[in-house]
Amino acid sequence: MKIQDMIDTILMKSQILGTFQLTELFRFAEKGRINGIAVSREDEKLQYLAILDGEAEGAIFIDEKGTLFGDNAVMLIAGAGLFVLYDVNPELVNPVVAGCRIFEKSHLKKGNRYEITEFGKKNAGLGVFTLTLQRNNEPQNGVRVSIRKEGKVVGSDVTTQDGSVGFKLMHGKYAVIVQDRNQQLTTFHVVFEESSSHTILQMK
Repeated sequence: MKIQDMIDTILMKSQILGTFQLTELFRFAEKGRINGIAVSREDEKLQYLAILDGEAEGAIFIDEKGTLFGDNAVMLIAGAGLFVLYDVNPELVNPVVAGCRIFEKSHLKKGNRYEITEFGKKNAGLGVFTLTLQRNNEPQNGVRVSIRKEGKVVGSDVTTQDGSVGFKLMHGKYAVIVQDRNQQLTTFHVVFEESSSHTILQMK
C-alpha cells in the first residue's frame, strides 16, 4: 500500500480537530501535545504533516511533478494554505513518520517558534536539478547521493538505471556527497541555475 493510501485510510476513521494556518497549527499541536496528521489541499498540491506529541516529525509534498518525503518535502511546504488537523492514535502516526521522517528540524523551527519559509513562489528560483553520475563515462546506478546547503542536508536519493537523480531545489550553490557501493564518500561542489539544471559528475 502506498503511504498516501495508508494516510487516507487512517484519516477516514479520524476526527477533525480544526483547520489552521501553518503557524497556528504548530502552536495548537505543541500546546496540546497533539498526535495527528494535518492535510493541506491546494490547487494541484497535496501536503501532509505527521505530528507526534505536539511536534511535526514527518512530511509529504505531492504535486504534478511527483512526491517528496521528509526534509525534501519540508523545503517545499508553504505556509499560505490551510491545514486540516486530524486526531490520530500515535500507534498509527508512527508508521507514517517512518516513511517520511524529518531529520533537519531547523527547516521547521526558527528561533523558538515554528516557521516554514515559502519556497514555492515563482520568482524564488525553484526548479528540478538533475545529476548524472558516471565512471569512465558509464552511468552508475544505485549510488546514494545527498545534497547539502550550508552544511544542512536538503535532499537524498539513489541514482536510477541511467545514473541520474533529481532534486527539487532553490537556485544556488550546493555540495553533492556521493557514496559508492564501497561506502567511499566523494564531495562535488555544484551550482544550480536556470541555465545549468543538469550536471554530469565523473566518479573516480
